Amino acid sequence: MNAEIKPHTAPPDFLAPVFAQYPLEVVHAEGVWLHTRDGRKILDLYGGHAVAALGYAHPGWTRAISEQAKSCNFQSNAVPMDVRARAATRLAKFAGGGYDSVFFVNSGAEANENALKMAFRMTRRPQVVAVEGGFHGRTAGAGAITWGAVGKWYEFPRTPFDVAYLPRRDLAAIAATVTEQTAAVIVEPVQGVGGAFDMGREFLAALRQRCDQVGALLIFDEVQIGVGRSGWAFAANMYEVVPDMITTAKALGNGFPCAALLMSPRVTAALQLEGLGTTFGGGPMACAAIEATIEAIEAGNLLENVRRVSKYIVDTCTVGPVVGHQGAGFLHGLRTNRPAKEVQRALLERGILAGTSGDPGILRLLPPYILQEQHVDQLREALAGL
Repeated sequence: MNAEIKPHTAPPDFLAPVFAQYPLEVVHAEGVWLHTRDGRKILDLYGGHAVAALGYAHPGWTRAISEQAKSCNFQSNAVPMDVRARAATRLAKFAGGGYDSVFFVNSGAEANENALKMAFRMTRRPQVVAVEGGFHGRTAGAGAITWGAVGKWYEFPRTPFDVAYLPRRDLAAIAATVTEQTAAVIVEPVQGVGGAFDMGREFLAALRQRCDQVGALLIFDEVQIGVGRSGWAFAANMYEVVPDMITTAKALGNGFPCAALLMSPRVTAALQLEGLGTTFGGGPMACAAIEATIEAIEAGNLLENVRRVSKYIVDTCTVGPVVGHQGAGFLHGLRTNRPAKEVQRALLERGILAGTSGDPGILRLLPPYILQEQHVDQLREALAGL
């Protein structure tokens, strides 16, 4: 999706040939730096698809999962564990907004699937409204509400429910699209794959109001922008709009696979015993990673760091091919005056890894939250030379 380099034509290492490959092999990473087999040191402004919130080799995170592995690496959700309860409590308090239950799962797509399931259970309606440009995952339900998936890579014979799409930021289209047939509206407050596109407070508040009017559930997909990437705990906090559910993943475990569905009291009240399920979601290793990630964000004042350094990017990096900025925090889009893939390739030749997006004119920056101004200076100098 973001790599320029050719896909595999054969799998000599037995890996399925489905991912395009960057021309670098990482053998070690520390802080914001990737070290390659051929001796290069690469500034990572992409964070493994927005995952490496704390960067690499963070001591507290490494210690937490190591100690949990020694203590108990796994147990079923049928067995109460203190680390699971601690992680849920820490995440709910970090999020604010009055969410009173957390369902841990494995991926953002799985979190979205379960959010949709709860909306259908609560409303018994046939339709979901999504937003043009959105990406919500590759499973049956999440793929059905991903813009452009049907006809491109959605291989299921039919979608499992009716889907309608809203144009981005189109206030006038909301009333006609979100109706008494709508079970849920799902939206990325800042789209990731869609090009670091900021939906804006007015549009999100209007969605909240319309959902209340027709009895639909509002879901914020914060798989990419959540857990501090906006410079706030969640983009919902930044926009002061409270959805019924938040889904999140990626940065949540700083690289350990995990995800979560946060539910408001209204949704929690609709839960049924064994109505939702997962084998690996909420495993003790994942919960230790979640707890350590939030601890590091709060103890290191990393939300303030994201806000400060992202502003520095806006203030200093309109140079070379960059003609504008969009997004929020460290889900940052650099608008370029030539194809973003060309700029991405040129930066990599200069020792900087960035990403592209579904918008061919947007270079996407998803760096670790520990990024500093001197790293941005390196980016600016590289851009100025293009």
